[in-house]
Formats: sequence, structure tokens, C-alpha cells
Amino acid sequence: MKSAELPMNTAEALNLGCFCRTLSTDKLQRQLEKDASLAGLTQDIARTRPHLFSATAVFLAQPVAGQMRSAVQALERVMAHPSYQAQALARAPAIARHDFGPLGMFMGYDFHLGAQGPRLIEVNTNAGGAMLNAALARAQQSCCDAMDWAFQPDPTLARLEDAFFEMFASEWRRQRGDAPMGLVAIVDDDPAAQYLAPEFELCRQMLKQRGLDARILDPGVLEWRGGQLLHDGSVIAMVYNRLTDFYLADPKLGALKSAYESGAVVLSPHPRAHALHAEKRNLVVLSDPVLLASWGVSEPDRALLAAVVPPTVQVTPERSDELWAQRRQWFFKPESGYGGKAVYRGDKLTRRVWQDITAGGFVAQAMVPPGERLIEVDGVQTDLKFDVRAYAYAGQVQLLAARMYTGQTTNFRTPGGGFAPVVVVP
Repeated sequence: MKSAELPMNTAEALNLGCFCRTLSTDKLQRQLEKDASLAGLTQDIARTRPHLFSATAVFLAQPVAGQMRSAVQALERVMAHPSYQAQALARAPAIARHDFGPLGMFMGYDFHLGAQGPRLIEVNTNAGGAMLNAALARAQQSCCDAMDWAFQPDPTLARLEDAFFEMFASEWRRQRGDAPMGLVAIVDDDPAAQYLAPEFELCRQMLKQRGLDARILDPGVLEWRGGQLLHDGSVIAMVYNRLTDFYLADPKLGALKSAYESGAVVLSPHPRAHALHAEKRNLVVLSDPVLLASWGVSEPDRALLAAVVPPTVQVTPERSDELWAQRRQWFFKPESGYGGKAVYRGDKLTRRVWQDITAGGFVAQAMVPPGERLIEVDGVQTDLKFDVRAYAYAGQVQLLAARMYTGQTTNFRTPGGGFAPVVVVP
């Protein structure tokens, strides 16, 4: 790419005109395999997860990035409001009402980008990919002289693991004070089979490098005995929770649930965080300026949320005919879903699926198209969609990353797609 071929000062022009590969596979290997115990991880990812990482960056205008950061802070302020919490917790299972102090690690705020700026699509309490994206962001290189400005060393990227570790330490202190941290378990169903399993290894190594014993475990191997959560006789002090059974309802999670409810283990993220942040019904509240005003939410926060949160309504039998008639304007999502499961574009709906949706448990969110990124795959120009995830803790954005894909929802099946670093255009 030559600098004269396109205007180099706008994110939109770069997303639609810069086809260059910026990923250095050698750098990525060094980032992923910093410790000898992780040798071969890069090769394993390439073999088993060929579309995990894109070779191309996504560009974001600086004002847009700033608006995302401001939106996350405003959302956190509203979500801490007593009236908001009372409503969210009233419809959640009883386990969500426990408040042991931790806030919830690895929050993910997912945005689509359009002519009106960033729009919040959903919030995730156990957002995957933060550590993988940290490694990916540090593995980029300039594709040509015209882009040297975009790939200067970023000191914040070098310190990300320290920030992630401090997040673990902060969650621990919120519940345990100055007591020394003990064994940390990274828990998910059949963790080795999870698509983001390489991230578990990165997290385990990050904790071990800082003096903590860490293990990657299936919840089925945990024991609740004598008021302690155990694995092979060792007491587990803290659990980094990657489960998608957000309220620990499955009987096989009985040991973990008992330990959490008794306060015997520091669990993060936890059921309360999911109820307050990630339930899709919260989007109905967050897009209702009249209700927020009645609670005393400040005018600046209401204005920011009105600009960022798309209108969202509960799907009810009373609204069925109206929403069906307007279905092309809406995206339908299950109230407690995750990862694009059972999510439907209104213009793709059939009558049979509509019956399932109107039976209950869905919200309708105003359609907001994702951003567009034009790339080259095997020499062929390919138009991909992308969203931007803001990884955050305590309202502060730690990292911005993109996910590129084709299809109705985000996925890791797209040639040329996958996680991509975000380059902010000044």
C-alpha cells in the first residue's frame, strides 16, 4: 500500500482500504510462549484454531474510543444505582443477592460502530480473550512506511499482565482483606475442550509467575468438605469463573455453589455480577431515559446512554403482532443468553422460530449493523464484519480488541477473521 492511494487520516478509510498484514507470527510466538512450559502453544493454536487470530488490525477513531470509555464509566455508575440494582436483583435467582465484595473480573462491553458512533450490543461478565488479545496486540508490526505511526511501542500493552494480576488481587482484597492469597482455580466445563483454552494456560502462567499456585479445573473435580473447597486435598482460595451456567444451577456445580454461598471461596465473576451487568433485560432499563430520570440518574449519564444503548424492549404476547410487523428493525436475543446463541435477526425469522420467541424469555434490540473491514484473503478482497470489545474492570477500560467475522453473529469460523487488535487513529 502506498500513502497516496487513500486518505490515511480516517479510521473508516483505513478499514476499507488498508489490506496489509500487520501480524508478525514470530512476535506472536514470543508473546504466547514467554515461559518454557508454554512451548508449542502457537503451533497448537494454528492447527486446532486456525481462525482465532486475524492477521489484520481494525482501526478506530480516537473520539469513538473515548466515547466507549466514557460509556463504560457511565454504565458502571448507573449499574451501581440502588434503584437499578433493586430491579435487577428482584428478577434474578436468590444466589445473585449475595454480595461478598468482589466486582467481577474481565468485564466485556461489546460495541458495533455506525454513522452515529459506537452502540452497545451487550455486556458479558466472563468475557473471553483478554489475555490472548494482549499477546496479539504486542505482536503487530508496521505494514509500510505510511503506517509507522500506528505501530509505535505502547507502554500500556507491556503492563497489561500486571494490570490483570492486580485485578485478581483487588478482587481478593475486597473479600479477604490483607490475608495472603492461596490456590487459584481457573474453572470451566471440560476446560481443555473450550475454544479459548489457550487463554487458560496464559492465565495460569501469569499467576504462577507472580507466586501463586494456579490450576485449570473442571467443576466436577471439586469437593466441598469441612467448610472448604478442595481439589486433590488442596484448599482452593479463589476461583476465576469461566462457566456459562451463570447462577451455578447445574447439580454438578454443587461443590462450587456451596463454597460460594458460604463465603468460603472468592469467586469472580460471580452470579451477582451477571445479574447486574449481563442479563439482557438490563438493556431495556438502560435504554429507557424516562425510567432512569425517575431514579435520579444524572442528565449527562442519561444523554450518554441514550446515544450509546440501542432501544431495547421486552418481547411479550401483547407486543407480538407489532414486533412481527416491524421485525426487520429488530434483533431478538434470549434474556440470559451468551455468545450469540439463539440470537436472531428479525429479517431472517420464520414463523416457527417466532413462536419460540414469543413464548417468553426474549428481548428485542434495535438493529445496529456491525462495522465493516475489507481485507484480502488469499489475494481475494473480502468484506468482513467486526465488533469492538472493551475489556474493563471497575469501570476502567483495560484493552480494546475487535472480532472479525462473516455470518449472523460473531464466530471464529471465518477465513481471515478472528480476534484483531484495535489501532486508535489520532
